[in-house]
Amino acid sequence: MCRHIAALTLFAGIAWTSALAERPAFWSAAVPFDPSGRQFHVAPDGKADNAGSQDSPWDLASVLAGTHKLRGGDIVWVHGGTYTGKFDVRLAGAESAPIHICGVPGQRATVLNSTLTVSAPASDVWIWNLEITSSVPPERRATTQSGSHPTDLPGRGGMEVYGGRRCKYINLIIHNNVGGGVGFWKGATDSEFHGCIVYDNGWVGPDRGHGHCFYAQNQEGIKTISNCIMSVPYRGCYTMHAYGSKAAYVDNFVIEDNIAFERGPFLIGGGRPSRGIRVARNYLHGVGMQLGYGADNEDCEVRDNIVPAGLTISRFRKVVEENNIRQVPAAKAVLIPSRYDTTRAHVAVYNGARAKAVPLDVGGFMKDGESFRLLAAKDFFGKPVVEGPCADTKIDVPMSGEFAAFVLLRTP
Repeated sequence: MCRHIAALTLFAGIAWTSALAERPAFWSAAVPFDPSGRQFHVAPDGKADNAGSQDSPWDLASVLAGTHKLRGGDIVWVHGGTYTGKFDVRLAGAESAPIHICGVPGQRATVLNSTLTVSAPASDVWIWNLEITSSVPPERRATTQSGSHPTDLPGRGGMEVYGGRRCKYINLIIHNNVGGGVGFWKGATDSEFHGCIVYDNGWVGPDRGHGHCFYAQNQEGIKTISNCIMSVPYRGCYTMHAYGSKAAYVDNFVIEDNIAFERGPFLIGGGRPSRGIRVARNYLHGVGMQLGYGADNEDCEVRDNIVPAGLTISRFRKVVEENNIRQVPAAKAVLIPSRYDTTRAHVAVYNGARAKAVPLDVGGFMKDGESFRLLAAKDFFGKPVVEGPCADTKIDVPMSGEFAAFVLLRTP
Protein backbone atom coordinates (compact mmCIF):
# COMPACT_ATOMS: atom_id res chain seq x y z
CA MET A 1 0.00 0.00 0.00
CA CYS A 2 1.33 3.45 -0.88
CA ARG A 3 2.47 5.37 2.14
CA HIS A 4 0.13 8.29 1.46
CA ILE A 5 -3.03 6.21 1.82
CA ALA A 6 -2.03 4.15 4.84
CA ALA A 7 -4.69 4.73 7.50
CA LEU A 8 -3.36 6.07 10.76
CA THR A 9 -5.53 6.99 13.74
CA LEU A 10 -4.46 10.08 15.67
CA PHE A 11 -6.36 11.67 18.53
CA ALA A 12 -6.32 14.86 20.54
CA GLY A 13 -3.84 15.12 23.35
CA ILE A 14 -0.78 13.92 21.45
CA ALA A 15 2.16 16.24 21.91
CA TRP A 16 4.04 17.44 18.85
CA THR A 17 7.52 18.86 18.98
CA SER A 18 8.09 20.85 15.79
CA ALA A 19 6.37 24.07 14.74
CA LEU A 20 6.05 22.78 11.19
CA ALA A 21 4.78 19.47 12.53
CA GLU A 22 1.92 20.98 14.51
CA ARG A 23 -1.24 18.92 14.17
CA PRO A 24 -4.74 20.29 14.59
CA ALA A 25 -5.84 20.41 18.20
CA PHE A 26 -9.07 18.49 17.65
CA TRP A 27 -9.50 15.08 16.04
CA SER A 28 -12.74 13.20 15.59
CA ALA A 29 -11.69 10.73 12.90
CA ALA A 30 -8.78 8.79 11.53
CA VAL A 31 -6.27 10.52 9.31
CA PRO A 32 -6.20 8.40 6.13
CA PHE A 33 -2.70 9.20 4.97
CA ASP A 34 0.82 9.27 6.33
CA PRO A 35 1.18 12.41 8.50
CA SER A 36 5.00 12.30 8.59
CA GLY A 37 5.52 15.00 5.96
CA ARG A 38 5.79 18.71 6.55
CA GLN A 39 2.65 20.18 8.12
CA PHE A 40 1.17 23.61 7.44
CA HIS A 41 -2.04 25.39 8.39
CA VAL A 42 -4.69 27.56 6.76
CA ALA A 43 -7.37 29.59 8.52
CA PRO A 44 -10.04 32.08 7.42
CA ASP A 45 -8.04 34.95 8.94
CA GLY A 46 -4.70 33.67 7.64
CA LYS A 47 -2.30 35.75 5.57
CA ALA A 48 0.06 34.93 2.73
CA ASP A 49 3.08 36.38 4.60
CA ASN A 50 2.46 34.36 7.78
CA ALA A 51 4.61 31.38 8.74
CA GLY A 52 2.02 28.70 7.90
CA SER A 53 2.03 27.35 11.45
CA GLN A 54 -1.10 26.77 13.53
CA ASP A 55 -0.46 30.05 15.38
CA SER A 56 0.43 31.93 12.20
CA PRO A 57 -1.68 30.35 9.44
CA TRP A 58 -1.69 31.10 5.73
CA ASP A 59 -4.69 32.11 3.66
CA LEU A 60 -6.27 29.48 1.42
CA ALA A 61 -5.95 31.33 -1.90
CA SER A 62 -2.16 31.76 -1.71
CA VAL A 63 -1.68 28.11 -0.75
CA LEU A 64 -3.74 26.75 -3.64
CA ALA A 65 -2.08 29.10 -6.12
CA GLY A 66 1.37 27.71 -5.25
CA THR A 67 2.75 30.85 -3.61
CA HIS A 68 4.47 28.90 -0.82
CA LYS A 69 6.37 26.37 -2.95
CA LEU A 70 4.91 23.26 -1.38
CA ARG A 71 6.45 19.95 -2.36
CA GLY A 72 5.35 16.34 -2.60
CA GLY A 73 4.29 14.86 0.74
CA ASP A 74 3.36 18.19 2.31
CA ILE A 75 0.05 18.44 4.18
CA VAL A 76 -1.93 21.64 4.56
CA TRP A 77 -4.66 21.58 7.21
CA VAL A 78 -7.65 23.79 6.40
CA HIS A 79 -9.22 24.83 9.69
CA GLY A 80 -12.92 25.34 10.21
CA GLY A 81 -14.62 28.55 9.14
CA THR A 82 -15.72 30.35 5.99
CA TYR A 83 -13.40 31.06 3.05
CA THR A 84 -14.23 33.55 0.33
CA GLY A 85 -12.26 34.87 -2.61
CA LYS A 86 -10.78 33.46 -5.80
CA PHE A 87 -9.41 29.92 -5.50
CA ASP A 88 -7.32 28.51 -8.35
CA VAL A 89 -5.39 25.28 -7.66
CA ARG A 90 -1.99 25.17 -9.37
CA LEU A 91 -0.02 22.96 -6.98
CA ALA A 92 2.27 20.17 -8.18
CA GLY A 93 3.20 17.26 -5.94
CA ALA A 94 4.81 13.95 -6.91
CA GLU A 95 3.18 10.72 -8.06
CA SER A 96 4.58 8.83 -5.07
CA ALA A 97 3.94 11.72 -2.66
CA PRO A 98 0.93 13.94 -3.36
CA ILE A 99 0.32 17.26 -1.70
CA HIS A 100 -2.68 16.98 0.63
CA ILE A 101 -5.06 19.89 1.19
CA CYS A 102 -7.30 18.60 3.95
CA GLY A 103 -10.08 20.03 6.05
CA VAL A 104 -9.39 19.33 9.72
CA PRO A 105 -11.46 16.28 10.76
CA GLY A 106 -14.34 17.33 12.98
CA GLN A 107 -14.32 20.93 11.73
CA ARG A 108 -16.42 22.52 8.99
CA ALA A 109 -14.28 24.33 6.40
CA THR A 110 -16.56 26.10 3.91
CA VAL A 111 -15.69 27.68 0.58
CA LEU A 112 -18.59 30.11 0.20
CA ASN A 113 -19.86 31.85 -2.93
CA SER A 114 -16.70 30.96 -4.83
CA THR A 115 -15.70 28.51 -7.54
CA LEU A 116 -12.81 26.17 -6.76
CA THR A 117 -10.90 25.92 -10.05
CA VAL A 118 -8.13 23.46 -10.91
CA SER A 119 -5.82 24.42 -13.78
CA ALA A 120 -2.50 23.37 -15.30
CA PRO A 121 0.19 22.83 -14.11
CA ALA A 122 -1.62 21.19 -11.17
CA SER A 123 -0.68 17.56 -10.54
CA ASP A 124 -0.68 15.02 -7.72
CA VAL A 125 -2.85 17.11 -5.40
CA TRP A 126 -5.42 15.49 -3.13
CA ILE A 127 -8.12 17.80 -1.77
CA TRP A 128 -10.15 16.46 1.17
CA ASN A 129 -13.05 17.32 3.44
CA LEU A 130 -14.11 20.75 2.19
CA GLU A 131 -17.63 22.10 1.82
CA ILE A 132 -18.28 24.18 -1.31
CA THR A 133 -21.59 25.99 -1.24
CA SER A 134 -23.47 29.24 -1.80
CA SER A 135 -25.52 31.56 0.38
CA VAL A 136 -27.81 32.45 -2.55
CA PRO A 137 -31.38 31.42 -1.68
CA PRO A 138 -33.34 29.17 -4.07
CA GLU A 139 -35.56 32.02 -5.27
CA ARG A 140 -32.46 33.85 -6.59
CA ARG A 141 -31.42 30.78 -8.60
CA ALA A 142 -33.94 31.53 -11.35
CA THR A 143 -33.44 33.39 -14.61
CA THR A 144 -35.57 34.74 -17.41
CA GLN A 145 -32.89 33.69 -19.93
CA SER A 146 -32.94 30.30 -21.65
CA GLY A 147 -29.82 28.26 -22.27
CA SER A 148 -26.70 27.31 -20.34
CA HIS A 149 -25.05 30.72 -19.98
CA PRO A 150 -27.46 33.26 -18.45
CA THR A 151 -25.96 36.60 -17.49
CA ASP A 152 -28.31 37.56 -14.68
CA LEU A 153 -27.42 34.98 -12.01
CA PRO A 154 -25.41 35.88 -8.88
CA GLY A 155 -22.22 33.86 -9.37
CA ARG A 156 -21.71 30.15 -10.04
CA GLY A 157 -19.79 28.31 -7.32
CA GLY A 158 -19.02 24.59 -7.36
CA MET A 159 -15.85 23.16 -8.92
CA GLU A 160 -14.37 23.56 -12.38
CA VAL A 161 -11.56 21.08 -13.01
CA TYR A 162 -9.91 22.21 -16.25
CA GLY A 163 -6.53 20.60 -15.66
CA GLY A 164 -4.52 18.49 -13.26
CA ARG A 165 -2.87 15.09 -13.58
CA ARG A 166 -3.35 12.31 -11.02
CA CYS A 167 -5.38 14.56 -8.73
CA LYS A 168 -8.00 13.30 -6.29
CA TYR A 169 -10.97 15.06 -4.73
CA ILE A 170 -12.17 13.18 -1.67
CA ASN A 171 -15.12 13.62 0.71
CA LEU A 172 -16.05 17.03 -0.66
CA ILE A 173 -19.59 18.30 -0.03
CA ILE A 174 -20.69 20.40 -3.00
CA HIS A 175 -24.22 21.69 -2.65
CA ASN A 176 -26.66 24.54 -3.30
CA ASN A 177 -24.36 26.34 -5.71
CA VAL A 178 -25.90 28.56 -8.37
CA GLY A 179 -24.14 26.77 -11.22
CA GLY A 180 -23.54 23.03 -11.54
CA GLY A 181 -21.73 20.93 -8.98
CA VAL A 182 -18.60 19.71 -10.80
CA GLY A 183 -17.19 20.40 -14.26
CA PHE A 184 -14.63 17.64 -14.86
CA TRP A 185 -13.06 18.48 -18.21
CA LYS A 186 -10.73 16.98 -20.82
CA GLY A 187 -7.58 18.64 -19.47
CA ALA A 188 -7.84 16.73 -16.17
CA THR A 189 -6.19 13.33 -16.74
CA ASP A 190 -6.01 10.19 -14.60
CA SER A 191 -7.92 11.99 -11.86
CA GLU A 192 -10.73 10.96 -9.52
CA PHE A 193 -13.66 12.22 -7.48
CA HIS A 194 -14.29 9.83 -4.59
CA GLY A 195 -16.67 9.92 -1.65
CA CYS A 196 -18.12 13.32 -2.55
CA ILE A 197 -21.71 14.41 -1.90
CA VAL A 198 -23.03 16.59 -4.72
CA TYR A 199 -26.62 17.80 -4.46
CA ASP A 200 -29.10 20.62 -5.09
CA ASN A 201 -26.84 22.62 -7.37
CA GLY A 202 -28.08 24.47 -10.47
CA TRP A 203 -30.67 26.98 -11.56
CA VAL A 204 -33.98 27.06 -13.34
CA GLY A 205 -34.74 28.96 -16.54
CA PRO A 206 -37.83 29.38 -18.70
CA ASP A 207 -36.75 26.37 -20.79
CA ARG A 208 -35.79 23.89 -18.01
CA GLY A 209 -33.53 23.29 -15.06
CA HIS A 210 -29.77 23.64 -15.63
CA GLY A 211 -26.66 22.47 -13.80
CA HIS A 212 -25.60 18.86 -13.29
CA CYS A 213 -23.94 17.05 -10.42
CA PHE A 214 -21.09 16.02 -12.73
CA TYR A 215 -20.52 17.35 -16.25
CA ALA A 216 -17.53 15.36 -17.52
CA GLN A 217 -15.51 14.79 -20.68
CA ASN A 218 -12.33 12.78 -21.22
CA GLN A 219 -9.90 11.61 -23.89
CA GLU A 220 -6.51 10.57 -22.48
CA GLY A 221 -5.95 8.56 -19.31
CA ILE A 222 -8.82 7.36 -17.14
CA LYS A 223 -11.32 9.52 -15.29
CA THR A 224 -12.87 7.92 -12.21
CA ILE A 225 -16.03 8.99 -10.41
CA SER A 226 -16.57 6.65 -7.49
CA ASN A 227 -18.45 6.34 -4.22
CA CYS A 228 -20.18 9.69 -4.73
CA ILE A 229 -23.75 10.59 -3.78
CA MET A 230 -25.70 12.70 -6.29
CA SER A 231 -29.06 14.44 -6.46
CA VAL A 232 -30.40 17.38 -8.50
CA PRO A 233 -33.24 19.77 -7.62
CA TYR A 234 -34.73 20.50 -11.06
CA ARG A 235 -36.10 18.56 -13.99
CA GLY A 236 -33.70 18.89 -16.90
CA CYS A 237 -30.61 18.51 -14.71
CA TYR A 238 -28.51 15.33 -14.78
CA THR A 239 -26.87 13.51 -11.92
CA MET A 240 -24.18 12.11 -14.24
CA HIS A 241 -23.64 14.02 -17.49
CA ALA A 242 -20.57 12.48 -19.13
CA TYR A 243 -21.48 14.06 -22.43
CA GLY A 244 -20.18 16.09 -25.33
CA SER A 245 -20.88 17.17 -28.91
CA LYS A 246 -19.23 15.63 -31.98
CA ALA A 247 -16.19 17.77 -31.21
CA ALA A 248 -15.80 16.47 -27.63
CA TYR A 249 -14.55 13.16 -26.19
CA VAL A 250 -16.33 10.87 -23.76
CA ASP A 251 -13.78 8.06 -23.44
CA ASN A 252 -12.13 5.99 -20.70
CA PHE A 253 -14.44 6.46 -17.74
CA VAL A 254 -14.68 4.32 -14.61
CA ILE A 255 -17.96 5.15 -12.89
CA GLU A 256 -18.55 2.86 -9.94
CA ASP A 257 -20.04 2.56 -6.45
CA ASN A 258 -22.07 5.77 -6.77
CA ILE A 259 -25.54 6.59 -5.45
CA ALA A 260 -27.94 8.77 -7.47
CA PHE A 261 -31.48 9.44 -6.34
CA GLU A 262 -34.61 11.60 -6.51
CA ARG A 263 -34.38 12.71 -10.16
CA GLY A 264 -32.03 13.48 -13.05
CA PRO A 265 -30.80 11.07 -15.75
CA PHE A 266 -27.46 9.27 -15.42
CA LEU A 267 -25.87 9.60 -18.89
CA ILE A 268 -22.57 8.49 -20.42
CA GLY A 269 -22.31 9.24 -24.14
CA GLY A 270 -22.33 12.03 -26.68
CA GLY A 271 -22.06 12.98 -30.32
CA ARG A 272 -18.65 11.36 -30.81
CA PRO A 273 -18.05 7.58 -30.47
CA SER A 274 -17.24 6.56 -26.89
CA ARG A 275 -14.85 3.81 -25.83
CA GLY A 276 -13.46 2.36 -22.62
CA ILE A 277 -16.61 2.85 -20.50
CA ARG A 278 -16.94 0.88 -17.24
CA VAL A 279 -20.07 1.36 -15.12
CA ALA A 280 -20.31 -0.92 -12.09
CA ARG A 281 -22.13 -1.16 -8.77
CA ASN A 282 -24.07 2.07 -9.02
CA TYR A 283 -27.27 2.37 -6.98
CA LEU A 284 -30.00 4.50 -8.54
CA HIS A 285 -33.53 5.39 -7.53
CA GLY A 286 -35.79 7.69 -9.52
CA VAL A 287 -32.89 8.07 -11.94
CA GLY A 288 -32.62 6.29 -15.29
CA MET A 289 -29.25 5.13 -16.63
CA GLN A 290 -28.35 5.67 -20.29
CA LEU A 291 -25.16 4.62 -22.07
CA GLY A 292 -24.74 6.00 -25.56
CA TYR A 293 -26.33 9.07 -27.03
CA GLY A 294 -26.01 9.92 -30.74
CA ALA A 295 -22.90 8.17 -32.02
CA ASP A 296 -21.94 4.59 -32.88
CA ASN A 297 -19.77 3.63 -29.93
CA GLU A 298 -17.00 1.11 -29.28
CA ASP A 299 -17.20 -0.76 -25.96
CA CYS A 300 -18.73 -0.67 -22.50
CA GLU A 301 -19.07 -2.84 -19.40
CA VAL A 302 -22.22 -2.46 -17.31
CA ARG A 303 -22.25 -4.70 -14.24
CA ASP A 304 -24.01 -5.08 -10.92
CA ASN A 305 -25.99 -1.84 -10.99
CA ILE A 306 -29.45 -1.35 -9.46
CA VAL A 307 -31.49 0.73 -11.93
CA PRO A 308 -35.24 0.50 -11.23
CA ALA A 309 -36.02 3.56 -13.39
CA GLY A 310 -34.55 1.88 -16.46
CA LEU A 311 -31.27 1.00 -18.21
CA THR A 312 -30.62 1.82 -21.87
CA ILE A 313 -27.45 0.79 -23.73
CA SER A 314 -27.44 2.29 -27.21
CA ARG A 315 -25.25 1.68 -30.25
CA PHE A 316 -22.18 0.06 -28.69
CA ARG A 317 -20.24 -2.40 -30.85
CA LYS A 318 -19.14 -4.48 -27.84
CA VAL A 319 -21.27 -4.69 -24.69
CA VAL A 320 -20.70 -6.65 -21.48
CA GLU A 321 -23.88 -6.48 -19.41
CA GLU A 322 -24.19 -8.59 -16.28
CA ASN A 323 -26.19 -8.74 -13.05
CA ASN A 324 -28.05 -5.46 -13.37
CA ILE A 325 -31.22 -5.27 -11.25
CA ARG A 326 -34.15 -3.40 -12.75
CA GLN A 327 -36.63 -3.37 -9.89
CA VAL A 328 -36.70 -1.93 -6.39
CA PRO A 329 -35.53 -4.58 -3.91
CA ALA A 330 -37.96 -5.31 -1.10
CA ALA A 331 -35.28 -4.77 1.55
CA LYS A 332 -31.64 -4.18 0.61
CA ALA A 333 -29.05 -2.02 2.38
CA VAL A 334 -25.74 -1.61 0.55
CA LEU A 335 -22.59 -0.58 2.40
CA ILE A 336 -19.93 1.15 0.24
CA PRO A 337 -16.73 1.73 2.26
CA SER A 338 -14.43 4.55 1.24
CA ARG A 339 -11.28 3.54 -0.60
CA TYR A 340 -9.26 6.24 1.16
CA ASP A 341 -10.89 6.88 4.56
CA THR A 342 -11.22 3.87 6.85
CA THR A 343 -13.77 5.67 9.06
CA ARG A 344 -16.33 6.38 6.33
CA ALA A 345 -18.81 4.51 4.15
CA HIS A 346 -21.80 5.48 2.03
CA VAL A 347 -25.07 3.58 2.30
CA ALA A 348 -27.91 3.02 -0.16
CA VAL A 349 -31.13 1.55 1.27
CA TYR A 350 -33.94 0.12 -0.87
CA ASN A 351 -37.23 -0.47 0.90
CA GLY A 352 -39.73 -1.77 -1.63
CA ALA A 353 -41.65 -3.51 1.13
CA ARG A 354 -42.08 -0.17 2.95
CA ALA A 355 -40.83 -1.47 6.28
CA LYS A 356 -40.17 0.91 9.15
CA ALA A 357 -36.51 -0.14 9.20
CA VAL A 358 -34.06 -2.08 7.03
CA PRO A 359 -31.07 -3.92 8.58
CA LEU A 360 -27.58 -2.91 7.45
CA ASP A 361 -24.75 -5.41 7.83
CA VAL A 362 -21.57 -3.52 8.74
CA GLY A 363 -19.36 -6.55 9.33
CA GLY A 364 -15.88 -5.97 7.97
CA PHE A 365 -16.28 -2.23 8.39
CA MET A 366 -17.13 -2.07 12.11
CA LYS A 367 -16.71 -4.28 15.12
CA ASP A 368 -19.23 -4.90 17.86
CA GLY A 369 -19.13 -2.08 20.39
CA GLU A 370 -17.60 0.51 18.08
CA SER A 371 -19.41 3.83 17.95
CA PHE A 372 -20.98 5.23 14.82
CA ARG A 373 -23.09 8.05 13.42
CA LEU A 374 -25.47 7.53 10.50
CA LEU A 375 -26.18 10.80 8.69
CA ALA A 376 -28.67 11.66 5.96
CA ALA A 377 -26.68 12.28 2.80
CA LYS A 378 -28.20 15.72 2.26
CA ASP A 379 -27.82 16.74 5.90
CA PHE A 380 -24.22 15.81 6.65
CA PHE A 381 -23.81 18.52 9.28
CA GLY A 382 -27.16 17.86 10.91
CA LYS A 383 -28.34 15.55 13.66
CA PRO A 384 -27.57 11.85 13.08
CA VAL A 385 -30.44 9.60 12.02
CA VAL A 386 -29.01 6.92 14.32
CA GLU A 387 -25.94 6.89 16.54
CA GLY A 388 -24.44 4.75 19.26
CA PRO A 389 -22.44 1.57 19.66
CA CYS A 390 -22.70 -1.12 17.03
CA ALA A 391 -24.29 -4.39 18.17
CA ASP A 392 -23.91 -7.72 16.34
CA THR A 393 -22.41 -5.86 13.34
CA LYS A 394 -25.92 -4.71 12.39
CA ILE A 395 -27.58 -1.30 12.27
CA ASP A 396 -31.34 -0.96 11.85
CA VAL A 397 -31.80 1.96 9.47
CA PRO A 398 -35.10 3.84 10.01
CA MET A 399 -37.02 4.31 6.76
CA SER A 400 -40.04 6.40 5.78
CA GLY A 401 -40.06 5.68 2.04
CA GLU A 402 -38.80 3.42 -0.72
CA PHE A 403 -35.21 4.69 -0.82
CA ALA A 404 -32.68 6.71 1.16
CA ALA A 405 -28.96 7.51 1.06
CA PHE A 406 -26.71 7.94 4.10
CA VAL A 407 -23.15 8.50 5.28
CA LEU A 408 -21.88 6.12 7.97
CA LEU A 409 -19.04 7.38 10.15
CA ARG A 410 -17.11 5.16 12.54
CA THR A 411 -16.30 7.43 15.50
CA PRO A 412 -13.82 7.19 18.42
